[in-house]
Amino acid sequence: MITVNDLSIRFGKRVLFDEVNLKFTTNNCYGIIGANGAGKSTFLKVLTGEMESTSGHVSVEKGKRMAVLSQDHFKYDEFPVLNTVMQGHKEMYAIMLAKDELYAKHDFNEEDGIKASELEEKFAEMNGWMAESEGGELLEGLGIGSDKHHMLMKDLSGNEKVRVLIAQTLFGNPDILVMDEPTNDLDIETVAWLENFIVNFPNLVIVVSHDRHFLDSVCTQVVDIDFKKISQFGGNYTFWYESSQLALRQQQNQNKKSEERKKELQDFIARFSANVKKSKQATSRKKMLENLNMDEIKPSSRKYPAIIFVQERDAGDQILNVTGLTLEPYFRDISFSLNKGDKVFLYSKHSIITSKFYQVMNGELEPDSGTIEWGITINQAYLPNHNDEYFQSKLSLVDWLRQYSEEKDETFIRGFLGKMLFSGDEALKECNVLSGGEKVRCMISRLMLSNPNMLMLDEPLNHLDLESITAFNNSLKDYKGTVLFTSHDHHFIQSIADRVVEIGPNGMVDKPTDYDSYREDTEITERRNELYAGVSFESI
Repeated sequence: MITVNDLSIRFGKRVLFDEVNLKFTTNNCYGIIGANGAGKSTFLKVLTGEMESTSGHVSVEKGKRMAVLSQDHFKYDEFPVLNTVMQGHKEMYAIMLAKDELYAKHDFNEEDGIKASELEEKFAEMNGWMAESEGGELLEGLGIGSDKHHMLMKDLSGNEKVRVLIAQTLFGNPDILVMDEPTNDLDIETVAWLENFIVNFPNLVIVVSHDRHFLDSVCTQVVDIDFKKISQFGGNYTFWYESSQLALRQQQNQNKKSEERKKELQDFIARFSANVKKSKQATSRKKMLENLNMDEIKPSSRKYPAIIFVQERDAGDQILNVTGLTLEPYFRDISFSLNKGDKVFLYSKHSIITSKFYQVMNGELEPDSGTIEWGITINQAYLPNHNDEYFQSKLSLVDWLRQYSEEKDETFIRGFLGKMLFSGDEALKECNVLSGGEKVRCMISRLMLSNPNMLMLDEPLNHLDLESITAFNNSLKDYKGTVLFTSHDHHFIQSIADRVVEIGPNGMVDKPTDYDSYREDTEITERRNELYAGVSFESI
């Protein structure tokens, strides 16, 4: 459906990627992955015709309609929400406007009637009479209720605009669906809806995402940008990651015979293939096994941070007791105790509720009522969702981190920055010019420096790349201390949490279980819904 021939992208002397030859076919979902700066978004722009390549060309099968997720959140501000969605099918929307213009004429004549008849025929062929119904269903699925379908886009929040633009992209069953970071700003339930939509989508999907669960759920192929090349692999993100790690181990153990290494790879692929639930992914991996070429599976050039939390002292038996904690209108009568080693996912349908809770827990806000009692052995560390206030000065990163350390030696400080990939002159950057991801990496260095036995993490993965997310995830799985955390990353939550505490304006639900089991537990569905009953989230 899309063919890429001898494609090269250069910016001056810098080669982003060179001599790329790929085919993207229908009934597949391709996940584009690569380190930050590798050129994922640039590659999408070339595929969609938004940007010219340095050399080579991209050809799209004639007559196929491509839908691209818009990154301009203000483009449709003067349009009603439902109209914005229907503009996803440009030809159909143009016919709809042309029809309306004809019928609005005061001097409607026979010629107009013939033209209107032709337009009606085309409109019907495009299933135009179901357009409003289909658009409404997509909006409802993405969490935009019917009361907002006729509002102007400018009256929606930024989060809601993103959902409308996703609905616009999905509208009208496009032949090719291209989305850059579609899960940004979506809650877990909406991401799950989008996953299900794409899994059942019969055409071609090309997507960039930092959400591993999303990539694992939807992808049949992974397209990896590395070594200034773009390579294609059968399977999802975890399959690519594990195979690249296996290739790295094999590279480090050159004593193994070629036959042994090939057998190890074959066993690995067969093991992954046996556990695939989705038929499209199973078919993709079966083809890869049949055409296995050891040289095609290489270690990645990516660098992963070394996130290691060392407890200064073991915690005693008493960790934390929260009793009757209330902050209207966000949460009411929250009571729970943490046990040593608990890894608790703190969840709410609205992120402002959990952020306010963390602010109360860390003394940044006074509660209306209730008590917080920490154990005397607890050394807690907090990673807030919003961190701009920490980076207002022009201090170098070394001096910035030094202010949080009893040990002032530069080599010692650089060691913690180096673990988060700030080495050499990078550690001398002024902290007020950092990107969002760099700020979070600095905050993680600060966390490690404090040697905590209790971590509170409010959306810790925001702005991080896949490599940092993976390193953080692995670190928390190995961490022996206690964790209270909030995240929108399904894989992160499922692989870490052994208990779920959901809080809302009308109370809480506390259940010792993993996240997937919590979501699927029908016995607590009614109670979960009651947490938010009668409260308008627009008001808070």
